Amino acid sequence: MNILEKFQTVIILIAVGAGLLLGQFTLFEQNAEFFIIPFLLLMLYGLFLAIPLKDFKDAFKNIRFLNTSTIINFVWTPLLAWGLGAIFLADYPALWLGFIMFMVTPCTDWYLVFTKIAKGNMSLSTSVLPINLILQMLLIPMYLFIFVGTMESVSLSTVTKSVVLVLVIPFAMAQLSRYLLKNKRTFLNDKLIPFFSSAQILFLALAITAMFASEGSYLINNLEIILILLIPVLLFFAINFVVAQTVGKALKFSYEDTVSLSLTVIARNSPIALAIVIAAFPDQPLIALVLVIGPLIELPILAIVSQILLSLRGNTRK
Repeated sequence: MNILEKFQTVIILIAVGAGLLLGQFTLFEQNAEFFIIPFLLLMLYGLFLAIPLKDFKDAFKNIRFLNTSTIINFVWTPLLAWGLGAIFLADYPALWLGFIMFMVTPCTDWYLVFTKIAKGNMSLSTSVLPINLILQMLLIPMYLFIFVGTMESVSLSTVTKSVVLVLVIPFAMAQLSRYLLKNKRTFLNDKLIPFFSSAQILFLALAITAMFASEGSYLINNLEIILILLIPVLLFFAINFVVAQTVGKALKFSYEDTVSLSLTVIARNSPIALAIVIAAFPDQPLIALVLVIGPLIELPILAIVSQILLSLRGNTRK
């Protein structure tokens, strides 16, 4: 874990504060929105660049784990997110949509840090990354139509343009970069990928700063949404933790594989969802706000879950 990853939560909080401060100046407030998408595209390019699709086949070496994590992540989790939203956020449709978008995207990066802390199966966790990445890219438009349709209408063209802009383009550019630099592996692996891996959090922070500079008044006028979101977010993580532990025991997974399953189905990938939401719903900042607040709650939870898993490991060895 590099220094930027270690202080990711602090960096995000600083970005929010800097955005709110800059938003007090008319020049920044009126022009900040033009920088949001470019910074997100740079962040996503770095994310996609760091995930080699040549390892795609590795996920199929443990088909039982792959099937289990896929069903929980892409069938059970969207239904759970919608259900919790229906119970706690029905009166706040923008928050409900943001909550769903946050929860339907499995993490493809920082959960590996917590998997390592909890002594999970790192190779297994890494192998499912390309599958999780591809599936969420393909399924997010479907989730939008299914779940957003219960709250408000969204046009096919809007979703298509958003997905193409923030997912397909940076994904294609990342894979093109890998292809063009296939004869310059040293530069690719030792320079370009490490730079973008380290800079991802900075690009995300700059995008968040720009967003809050542009729409910061919404947060100031809606501080109560943090409390509104707290219960459904905590319940989501608690329920999925119990589900992963129960399924892991039922299928007789090892401790290491159960850790990998637990963190794969708990950790979320808000940057991808944030990019899509900003592109698809630029006039509804409360939706994006959920995807900024979500990680601030999630990261401490992942740290706590890691310690709980380690304690379970200790109990099983007694």
